[in-house]
Amino acid sequence: MKNKKRNIIIVIISIIILLLVFYAFALPPQLFKTPVSTVIFDKNNNLLGAHIAADEQWRFPQSDSVPQKFAACLINFEDKRFYRHFGIDLRAFARAVSQNIKSGEIKSGGSTISMQIIRLSRNGKPRNIYQKIVEIILATRMEISYSKNEILSLYASNAPFGGNVVGLEAASWRYFGRSPSNLSWAESAMLAVLPNSPSLIHLGKNRKTLFEKRNRLLKKIFDNEIINEDTYLLAIEELVPENPKPFPQFAPHLLLRIKSEKKSEAKTKTTIDLELQKQVLRIVENNYKHLSANGIENQAVVVLDVETGDVLVYVGNTFHRKRNDNGNFVDIITAERSPGSVFKPYLYAAMLSSGNILPNTLIPDIPMQIGGFSPKNYNRGYDGVVPASRALARSLNIPAVRMLQDYGVPLFHDKLQKIGINTITQHPDYYGLSLIIGGCEAKLWEMTGTYASMARTLNNYFDYSGKYDKNDFHQPNFRFNKSKSLDKADIKISDLENSSYFSASAIYFTFKAMLDVERPDDESQWKMFGSSKKIAWKTGTSFGFRDAWAIGVTPQYVVGVWVGNSDGEGRPDLVGIKSAAPILFEVFDLLPANSDWFSMPYDDMQKAVVCEKSGFLASDICDDTDSIWIPQNGIRSAVCPYHQLVHLDFTGEFQVNSNCESPQNMKHVSWFILPPAMEWYYQRKNAQYKKLPPFRDDCKDAMNISNSSMQVIYPRNNAKIFVPTNLGGNNGKTVFELAHRNTKTKVFWHIDNQYVGETTNFHQIALNPETGKHKLTVIDENGEKITVNFSVISKQ
Repeated sequence: MKNKKRNIIIVIISIIILLLVFYAFALPPQLFKTPVSTVIFDKNNNLLGAHIAADEQWRFPQSDSVPQKFAACLINFEDKRFYRHFGIDLRAFARAVSQNIKSGEIKSGGSTISMQIIRLSRNGKPRNIYQKIVEIILATRMEISYSKNEILSLYASNAPFGGNVVGLEAASWRYFGRSPSNLSWAESAMLAVLPNSPSLIHLGKNRKTLFEKRNRLLKKIFDNEIINEDTYLLAIEELVPENPKPFPQFAPHLLLRIKSEKKSEAKTKTTIDLELQKQVLRIVENNYKHLSANGIENQAVVVLDVETGDVLVYVGNTFHRKRNDNGNFVDIITAERSPGSVFKPYLYAAMLSSGNILPNTLIPDIPMQIGGFSPKNYNRGYDGVVPASRALARSLNIPAVRMLQDYGVPLFHDKLQKIGINTITQHPDYYGLSLIIGGCEAKLWEMTGTYASMARTLNNYFDYSGKYDKNDFHQPNFRFNKSKSLDKADIKISDLENSSYFSASAIYFTFKAMLDVERPDDESQWKMFGSSKKIAWKTGTSFGFRDAWAIGVTPQYVVGVWVGNSDGEGRPDLVGIKSAAPILFEVFDLLPANSDWFSMPYDDMQKAVVCEKSGFLASDICDDTDSIWIPQNGIRSAVCPYHQLVHLDFTGEFQVNSNCESPQNMKHVSWFILPPAMEWYYQRKNAQYKKLPPFRDDCKDAMNISNSSMQVIYPRNNAKIFVPTNLGGNNGKTVFELAHRNTKTKVFWHIDNQYVGETTNFHQIALNPETGKHKLTVIDENGEKITVNFSVISKQ
């Protein structure tokens, strides 16, 4: 008998243990596994945009807290003893059972908020006594694992609010256009009653019923002394909304970018400044009106904070809710497009950093042809020579190509990759010299990031005790991280030496040159206004007028603008200065004014004597010099090659030499002499240029032939030229061109020793040589001769 009792006790204990184990593990570790919407907020927690969940529901990710107003309304409406029960309100449950028995039908379920959460999580289960028991068991179990605030949060995030709106946050934005924390008492009360009767959300039909139900709840919380009489009277006068509101779409392209990232969280706080984003959107919309008249449909704008690299504005394209036929769905900020001239400041900074050039070193600007590559300046003109800084400010193509030729394509290719231009993936030979004038692809995202990194390096130069960190070169960031900062105290100076991709002094001189870029017509008088901002900026235009760029830099901000067509269609006047630059300056007008400019990094500079005419380090015979600050490595650059010592007769009007004049009767003068081709173009735009005096008649036979008066501009020696067939089917002609120091001199032209014509003043002649190898010989009336070999490759 004792054994039997003991066995019964053991069985009972075992059953109890099994029930306790079952109870302990009855609650799933994750109650809700439904998909959620992708939601992004600005840096101040304002909603920027939302993307509907995979199950076509507007369901925002769960919030950690519930606003006090909504919590008070919900508890008073659904579960007034919420904080006193353990998952089941026995009094409310007994009352519901009694009501249902008396009426003969289900009038009340007696469910607590906890029980409703369990029912919502077990979506699709029938509503019967068995399921009610299960809900009670799981609700009590949930009360053990979750705090009361966590339970409120679960309910607020997963309750239905009518239609395809789930959760308090989605409902708050859908019906009132603001976050739950900013709702009034009337608005909170309306949302509190909706999950109980979600059909009332058909606002056009049920506004009166919903209004009355909301006000009964407001009366209840007034009677419970949660709100005072004034608040109550004001609340009951508020109207219920007439129609649901669209969710904000202030940054749709950023939203889709975040959604597409595999590791992205469903709820993302970004670095975007909503008010600034709205203002830039208005600028884009206003410019769209006149750009679209020229068949230009798309724009993109990004604004970065220099110090942090944070993205303040992200307008990936023009955006029209009802129009998707103009490519506005493409995120241009991350699209690969031809950059035009936007890489030129990188080359200028690189060559200053390495000592290849000084800020105003003269760069040749004459016609050039390398194989089949023959770059042209935008204005189709030539300056002969131009200071490197002015070549950058004027965005001249030929000087840029010559600079890249001197610097080396492989070295520049490597530099671009290091500073963050990740679209440069082909071998350097694939791009060749066209790399500097848009013969590649780049992203607005990466280019604005590199310009911000350059500015940041210059800003932080002094903070690193004269050193700067290569980690300042990084991609922009759009995710908010309040704890991120660059702890300069933890940076070891030994780790920073030789680490920057551009020296601070090179960046300074680059931005200084970019200050002198000619502004658009509306901004042409900017220096007359004291409040106008100093902006280092650069434009770019791709081949075929397909892409217009403008990127501007200040010590605080970088603004990048792209204008064009997403499908790559070119349009007349689609150029950076006309299409993108006006938008750039409109955006800068929105940004806080700051009169401070970048400080000169003197510790990365040194004083040097420079030839004022050539911009090179001064030679012993340079007659016009100045002592200026140059980059540290500038001391490695070349000495002025253009000043030569010239021997003149006692009148100073003629050149002489020892064969025709006694040395004691000579004047030895330093003379700025450009090669003939450079001189020919340069003197047209520089009236102050003094040409070499001619040799005296009795010295011509003995003159120094090495100081040639002529230079063939086209074709270059050993060039391969193409002579096309014209529209009539006849053989076309090519123009041969020569520069002579004395334009009035008569020049005689010969092809393969056969005389073909003569020229005076303008030394150009149109010829039609046959396919094959040829020799061009040019002789002037003084007997000076020059010969060039060339080949005609085809006429078809």
